[in-house]
Amino acid sequence: MSIPKEPRQLMINLMYLVLTAMLALNVSAEVINAFFKLDKGLKATTEIVKTANTKVIASMEEAVKKRPDDAFLVDEAKKAQTIVKDFYDYVQGTRERVYDYAGGVFYETGTKPEGAKGEEVDDASKWGKPVKYKNKEIPQRLFVDGNSVAVEGGEPVYEAEGPIFKAKVEETKKKLKDLLLAIQKKRPSIKKEEIDDIIDQLSLNIDEKGPEAAGKSWEDYNFGHMPVAAVIPMISKFQTDAKNSEAAIINFLAKQIGNTVLEFDKFEPVAAADKGYIISGDRFTADIFLSAASKQAQYSVRVNGSSLSVKDGVAKYSTGTSRTGEQSYKVDIALKNPFTGKTDNFSKTFKYEVGRRSVTVSADKMNALYVGVKNPISVVAAGVSSNKLKVSGSGGGLTLTKSGSGYIANVTKPGSDATITVSGGGLDPTRFKFRVFRIPNPIPKVGRGPTEKGGKIGAGTFKGQKGVYADLEDFVFDARCTIDGFELTRVPARQDPITERNQGGTFRGRVATLVGMAKPGDIYYIDAIKGRCPGDRAGRQLGGMIFKIK
Repeated sequence: MSIPKEPRQLMINLMYLVLTAMLALNVSAEVINAFFKLDKGLKATTEIVKTANTKVIASMEEAVKKRPDDAFLVDEAKKAQTIVKDFYDYVQGTRERVYDYAGGVFYETGTKPEGAKGEEVDDASKWGKPVKYKNKEIPQRLFVDGNSVAVEGGEPVYEAEGPIFKAKVEETKKKLKDLLLAIQKKRPSIKKEEIDDIIDQLSLNIDEKGPEAAGKSWEDYNFGHMPVAAVIPMISKFQTDAKNSEAAIINFLAKQIGNTVLEFDKFEPVAAADKGYIISGDRFTADIFLSAASKQAQYSVRVNGSSLSVKDGVAKYSTGTSRTGEQSYKVDIALKNPFTGKTDNFSKTFKYEVGRRSVTVSADKMNALYVGVKNPISVVAAGVSSNKLKVSGSGGGLTLTKSGSGYIANVTKPGSDATITVSGGGLDPTRFKFRVFRIPNPIPKVGRGPTEKGGKIGAGTFKGQKGVYADLEDFVFDARCTIDGFELTRVPARQDPITERNQGGTFRGRVATLVGMAKPGDIYYIDAIKGRCPGDRAGRQLGGMIFKIK
């Protein structure tokens, strides 16, 4: 623009320049700082969700080692991760372009890398921010207009990025939806309603209502004439939504592991010997294991070709013993999985001896001794008076105490073997080995409803919970574990996460305050949970839970 010679025209031009400058500076410093704080909070939330997703998949990989039929669920979870990563990387590239067009970032004086875009300043409040963070033309040109005019300091823009960005969001959402629908076909036991519910939870969306009401295109409504500082958290928001959508799918798939496996709800120790009775001088061998039965199981049992009735998952066989000596019977079982329809056949021949004097030792509750609880033990010797029997124990820190007609075994050394020796009444000393275990890890839970292990939960329901407790699911002993402490992180919608440490299992202090602040859209992470069970010398790590407030 040529400089006018006329003083009046020169004054008008100067006023125009001043007005333009004022319009460019009409966003207050407080608002600008709020944009960058929001962006920082979104990135922190994304990292938390990313870490949680990685841990859940690792636990899934461990779980499917014992459930190979569920291995495909891990593959599907990784597919969801790949879909989200592709979208995340695209958005990250767009974010970097915005920084590039905005002249790079402000560096602390003396720290700018050689060849990097940006400026060095002493003002710490500017470090890391785009140089042109108040500029509104850069987002307009990049996302809305799309032209061949080069943005100062950047590359030419030939096509508006906004429509491409929108299409990427819609494409990614469709891929995640198609993935869920395909899983439902592979696993018919998953209900369509469950898939629809997860699809509704996918927070990666395109909101068309706002632009329609404003009479604008989606890209103009979201990016048009917005300062660079406002566009950056908007971009981060889509990355966070993508990661949260990934988390919804992964957590859903994790819950499906084992859902097609029969739940064995009845347990009993069993000793399966080559012979049920041996003559003095023979060698006795037996497989000792924990037998499990299920009321869900659909199976038929035949012994020597004759059918037996099955009640509550158990078939009982009895026969006369008029002849002495070795006897045998063949068992055939056909087990049908009610979830998959698959039928497995099992067959085995068992032997027993009809004769004189034998001895059997079995645990009253299971084929193992547990540290920290009283283990009832029964000792039976056919043909020998109980007052003549001698029962002693060794190994595993084992001590035996007489209790009624049996014994109570207490052990202190998990991972070792304990031996019970029976003799007297004409019996040669006979030794029985038991494996010593510590009580299995309890499951951390909040509340006692269907949302106790994590997932979606109403704000009122969540606020009403008293704390975290340790549940020994399906453990046959009456033992109680306690919670030493945990960390609770509240991630409010569009705010920075807040983490507090809680001592004990009951919500107290600042943690109780954070729980009482729950509202729809919040995400709560309860992790670093440590618990302690009877016999433990130190607390155990019990994992974590994630709750989404609805």
